[in-house]
Amino acid sequence: MFSLRHWQASRQWENWSGYVTATPEQKLSPSSVEALQEIIKQARIHKKRVRVTGAAHSFSGCAKPEEIAVSLHNMRGIISVDKPNKQVTLHAGTYLHEIGPALAKHGLALENMGDVQAQTIAGAVSTGTHGTGIGLGSLSSQVVAWEWVDGQGQRHTHHRGDPDTDELGNALHVSLGMLGVFTKLTLKVVDLYGLKESNEPIDFEQGLAGFHDTARAHRHMEWFLFPGTNKIQQKTLSVVAPQPMRRAQKLKDHFESIVILNGAFYLLSELARMNPKLTKKVSEISANSIPNTHRQGYSYEVFPTPRGVRFNESEYFIKLSDFDQCITEINDILLQDNKLSHFPIEVRTHKGETGMLSPTQGEDCAVLSFYVYKGMDSEPLFNWLYDYMKKWQGRPHWGKINKLSSDELQVLYPQMKRFLQIRQIYDPDNVFMNRWLEQKFFGME
Repeated sequence: MFSLRHWQASRQWENWSGYVTATPEQKLSPSSVEALQEIIKQARIHKKRVRVTGAAHSFSGCAKPEEIAVSLHNMRGIISVDKPNKQVTLHAGTYLHEIGPALAKHGLALENMGDVQAQTIAGAVSTGTHGTGIGLGSLSSQVVAWEWVDGQGQRHTHHRGDPDTDELGNALHVSLGMLGVFTKLTLKVVDLYGLKESNEPIDFEQGLAGFHDTARAHRHMEWFLFPGTNKIQQKTLSVVAPQPMRRAQKLKDHFESIVILNGAFYLLSELARMNPKLTKKVSEISANSIPNTHRQGYSYEVFPTPRGVRFNESEYFIKLSDFDQCITEINDILLQDNKLSHFPIEVRTHKGETGMLSPTQGEDCAVLSFYVYKGMDSEPLFNWLYDYMKKWQGRPHWGKINKLSSDELQVLYPQMKRFLQIRQIYDPDNVFMNRWLEQKFFGME
């Protein structure tokens, strides 16, 4: 989890995997909106650029702080709960792992979330962090109102309107912090619920034959396809009565995270790093070790999965209707050449959203996430993905590594030009830009 003390003490900044690094001139952690406004006003006067770094879980350079790094760590917690209307207002620096227990006290829960809970709600909303579920969207889709400070230090509030006409809401939906720094977010929530998780190993052909039926039969379903093995770990989550996770299960989870994730899989990953020719063998060992397991508890207890072994990630959204053909080709290609990756490919589903920069672009999608162990050469896999995903008009997750140019991204995100026009209103002096954003949105090298 994020440590403000470590963040302040270290001169260098780096993201979770160490793929992106920076040495900002200043690191600031305001405790109020007024203090944040003053930071931004001074940055504008002195022609400095500001990036909010969150918990550093973006694999791309979108949060890279080249001059002034800001942490919202001191701006956390629930501000208000509207139980009749099922809405909660949060300080934007609140971490996802803090939200579930806080909402449970009011008999409420987030509608959906992913399996990493270290991010801030501001970072998760800004990048479109998501879980899985054919009828469910990203955390961004749960926002009903935003408060933010723009590039001139002015505070704004906007309530989401009709998605067909609410241009500002569609720009804020996934904004990468380019319109300003979020300070408060109001989210729609649901009644507290429980989840039962089941994991099982299956062959690729069996899994593909039942993919769509299984996805619709469960609130959440995802795959982990082990490259070069023809084997899948299929994970399903179904709603059950809300009961806390048993202490024995928590102890078991903790033990497995230490022994399996930080122990066995780490050693296998190091073996692959030292001898890349063994990556396929390591993938086979991992695939043959998939257990049949079950877990149950409150939703916020079941969603998270410990990430003990660090990696770099690239993720693409494709039309759900293209999934069968696409994943079959990917499996066939990786059976011949696993591109130096032994991490399983994560497959999830995602409801279409109207955000200008949403990778769904309004269509129900399958989401494919590809991983390479930290310290191993990610270029073979990520370069192949760059070329291969063009066939499927694959749109990248903004918080993950992508090699697309500004021209290519404008084709995939046809509302990008309009987004940038709106961005210019709120940040005319480019206070919230960095070189990665300039490259991806303006083609600047």
